[in-house]
Amino acid sequence: MKYRNVGKSGLKISEIALGSWMTDLSGTAQEETAKEIVDLAYENGVNFFDCADAYSAGGAEKFLGKVLKQYPRRELVISSKVFYPTGNGINDRGLSRKHIFDSIDRSLTNLQTEYLDMYFCHRYDESTPMEETLRAMSDLVDQGKVLYYGVSEEWGSARIEKAERIIREEHLHPLTVVQPQYNMMDRYIENSIIATCRDYGIGLTTFSPLSQGLLTGKYKKGQPLPKGSRATHQADHQINKMLTDENLDKVAKLSKMAEELGTNMPIMAMAWILQRPEISCVIAGASKPSQLQNNLKASGFVIPKDAMKEIDQILDFHRFERHVG
Repeated sequence: MKYRNVGKSGLKISEIALGSWMTDLSGTAQEETAKEIVDLAYENGVNFFDCADAYSAGGAEKFLGKVLKQYPRRELVISSKVFYPTGNGINDRGLSRKHIFDSIDRSLTNLQTEYLDMYFCHRYDESTPMEETLRAMSDLVDQGKVLYYGVSEEWGSARIEKAERIIREEHLHPLTVVQPQYNMMDRYIENSIIATCRDYGIGLTTFSPLSQGLLTGKYKKGQPLPKGSRATHQADHQINKMLTDENLDKVAKLSKMAEELGTNMPIMAMAWILQRPEISCVIAGASKPSQLQNNLKASGFVIPKDAMKEIDQILDFHRFERHVG
């Protein structure tokens, strides 16, 4: 496993991190499998474990806290997020000072730790002044409950620029990390967010590297959907929207490229992300140990420059603007 700094900070994290949004805790067998995945990650050098208070309604935090308790805390980088509802009260959501302070204490209890290495604003809150949110996050650093804070989706370049002005004017602790979606099929951060983060020394811990499973190569044009796959669940509209003939043709060509490079589609998709020096890590989920074992091979896998150019040609990539503020 290779490690990278989070932006200009001194914090080092594994190039492949384990995300908890896919963690299945619906039964004893599922929980045992999830524990095996976490243990396998740690044993193979993964030190960054990403979570959120909204995952499994707090269940993912509780599970992760219980499993990680067996390992030395100093060796772990644990994160969580705040924004989504955690109750029925009017203040049980958003990025107000009250909800942030309530949520951090709940997350620390769930995760069985005295502090979080990274704490993210899960989305952007239109109803709360940005100044209030940033002051609250900076105060958590002063209190020792959080070491570094950051933001996730819906924080585009304009909002990051505004946040940096507020931080500078009010002498707050720095914004250290941004966690956006990024993969071969969704490259909106290349338009401006990557450059903004580079300018301010902000790290990028990206998620959804396989585009909801599209980039695994398991979906093929003209063939039935694989049993048990995300696309077989009618509620999962996001992946179903991606399963166009055009996208499936691209993945077929990319899969052939991966074979020619002596690897497979998931490894190439994640290694492609890690070719960018601004990216601190790829956050990948896993529903079974074999998936994680494969994902880990992306760390240190180098895609030749000519192959990178060919990938862009296959993707027919054109820069575009996605409105995120």
